Amino acid sequence: MEVTSQDFKKNAHIALHDAKLQRALGNLKAGFPGKRAAAIARLPEFDALRDQARDLKNHILAHLDLYLEEFENNVTAQGGTVHWCRTAEDARKTILEICRQQDAKTVTKGKSMVTEEIALNEYLEANGVTPVETDLGEYILQLRNDHPSHIVAPAIHLTLEDVAEAFHEHHQRPKSDDPAVLMQEAREMLRKQFVAADVGITGANFLIAETGSTIICTNEGNGDLTQTLPKTHIVVSSIEKVVPTLEDMTLFLRLLARSATGQEFTVYNTLSTGPRRTTDQDGPENFHVVLVDNGRSDMVGTELQEMLRCIRCSACMNHCPVYGAVGGQTYGWVYPGPMGSVLTPQMIGIENAGLLPNASTFCGKCEEVCPVRIPLPKLMRHWRDKEWEKHLTPGAARSGIGIWAFFAKRPALYRWLAQSSNLFLRLVGGKRGRVRKLPLAGGWTDYRDMPAPSGKTFMQQWQERK
Repeated sequence: MEVTSQDFKKNAHIALHDAKLQRALGNLKAGFPGKRAAAIARLPEFDALRDQARDLKNHILAHLDLYLEEFENNVTAQGGTVHWCRTAEDARKTILEICRQQDAKTVTKGKSMVTEEIALNEYLEANGVTPVETDLGEYILQLRNDHPSHIVAPAIHLTLEDVAEAFHEHHQRPKSDDPAVLMQEAREMLRKQFVAADVGITGANFLIAETGSTIICTNEGNGDLTQTLPKTHIVVSSIEKVVPTLEDMTLFLRLLARSATGQEFTVYNTLSTGPRRTTDQDGPENFHVVLVDNGRSDMVGTELQEMLRCIRCSACMNHCPVYGAVGGQTYGWVYPGPMGSVLTPQMIGIENAGLLPNASTFCGKCEEVCPVRIPLPKLMRHWRDKEWEKHLTPGAARSGIGIWAFFAKRPALYRWLAQSSNLFLRLVGGKRGRVRKLPLAGGWTDYRDMPAPSGKTFMQQWQERK
């Protein structure tokens, strides 16, 4: 996936003027937040579960090496193989080698953001292996040569018309805008791919150390077919998804679906533990787990460690006013929204993603809804600090902050400036009570009016009220 995070402002301008995208984003605003609120209202202990999950995640990250080693030992004991991959390139090469060992020509894939992160599809295609996405949203995107805009609903930026057009073009069938007809078309096209695939690749929502199991949570069942029908099943997961026990896993499952889609549980919650045994009716002959680091171990013990608590529920982006206005592809890489504004600079460099942590109103809604209480605004401020330290902040912004700091260090002068500015803006605003044009503030007034002050300054009111 081409990185365009450095073009966030240009991408946002395009998105804001894309009428079709804005209609699609309207479905997001009307859907997930309300369903989440209703699901949480039915679970009085939800906030207590969030506290437990936060504390458990902190414990796991403090002992991450021990739990990962336990996970590997139990995968091996069950007949599987664990592959440790420090970089995205390591992971791609490992997966390709497994495919070549099976002489694989086609692989089916369940939904996995980590495989998007390591650009697996493009790599496999370049090396003679055809990947077939089986998640409906990902399948639609693959037909369109497109990329996910959301980590739970990857095609949420598309309309029904877009889907109908893609199916008509690639399936060579009469065009239909009936969702039931489109779903049946997808089933018929994918069934033969499930049967023909040499290798199945899935992600994992969690890795269970005590049993060496992995679990995927889906609403379509495609993950089950992907991991049971081919001879070889490859699980691709990042290292922070390990949990100590099956009981711990259930704690996170109670939070995940409610936070993501407003369900009590996803429809399919499928555990995989090693390859097929002689008494099993189905399952793969070979079971591999590819553990991807890709910069995550560098976050342990730093200010960014709290980001590793993320369980990929998407609640932060579902409630983010910036994401809701411009959509996920505007962020220019795999992970959008508030969580992406923290993760992306870590993975592709603050030099390439500095605009993302600045694309926030800091309303705090992302932290408020996070099921594991990640302080996302604080972590975005961390990246703003790093950007400042590396002198990556635009010169105009640095100069402006420098001027503000000059006055802020001189209280009497600051109060005089505040009172003078207050009076000036009230005069300019006039009877309208708003300022249409303002020198040095075109970034605001070119697109909206600035409300004029309606009374005295905060400090004047504070002194009056004691």
